[in-house]
Amino acid sequence: MTAKNIVNVLRQFSLIAILAVGQALIIITGGIDLSVGSVVGFTACFGAMVTTKWGAPPGIALLSILGIGAVVGLTNGTLVTKVGIAPFIATLGMMSIVRGFSLLITMGVPIHVDKTWISVFGGGYVGIFPVSVITMLAIVGIGFVFANNTTLGRNIYAVGNSEQAAKFSGIRVERVKVLVFTMTGVLASICGLILVGQLEGADAFYGNGYELDVIAAAVIGGMSLSGGEGNLLGILVGAALMGVLKNAFVLLAVPGYWQVVATGVVIIGAVSLDSFRRKRSAK
Repeated sequence: MTAKNIVNVLRQFSLIAILAVGQALIIITGGIDLSVGSVVGFTACFGAMVTTKWGAPPGIALLSILGIGAVVGLTNGTLVTKVGIAPFIATLGMMSIVRGFSLLITMGVPIHVDKTWISVFGGGYVGIFPVSVITMLAIVGIGFVFANNTTLGRNIYAVGNSEQAAKFSGIRVERVKVLVFTMTGVLASICGLILVGQLEGADAFYGNGYELDVIAAAVIGGMSLSGGEGNLLGILVGAALMGVLKNAFVLLAVPGYWQVVATGVVIIGAVSLDSFRRKRSAK
């Protein structure tokens, strides 16, 4: 396989890997985020509107796009910690809300975006490497260092292992949970920018179904849905396997419906293996 082919493969699963970093941190705390795919579509539509209809300067537009993703993530975290809604229900509701906002922004019609500064995120290159691949590697690397070499990162693992013990240790559990949801919202907005740059437009259904792929990548990468375990470098392995699987489906001309079935089977299989491993280690 040539270097160009390797780069193309990396590009295919870059968005899933970026989102999986945030999803992994949430899973480590014992939560889950089903809204990530919808947030990608929402931030893409919002970004297209800010740049094409409002004509905002690049700096302000970038901050507003990242900011709106952070707001959605912050809202998820607040619903989970302050209101007390289970992460599954809170993010399931948010998935529908932000998808609805995407439809309201676009009125169901895709927004065309001419080549602008946004195009750099999805279509730019540094040498032979797409900016999206560089962004993915940087985020995975930063996420790994953050989770393993900072006090806040270790607190995330502590919360996932035992919230009660974490509280007794003086860890602000609610603040940690809000932080990981907010970070995931920002990562989703970065993916929205990349998609707008790649496809030179925005559609309300961008990111549709990403939540399943992201959860699968995280679980395959070693994240335990019980919380408290996982190495963020495994995200690259999980995302790569999902990318190879989808690529194989295309090459084998497998119908799209069966691809959805296969993704579900992969998730159940990965979770089952983790469950068996936990039961054996507990004996």
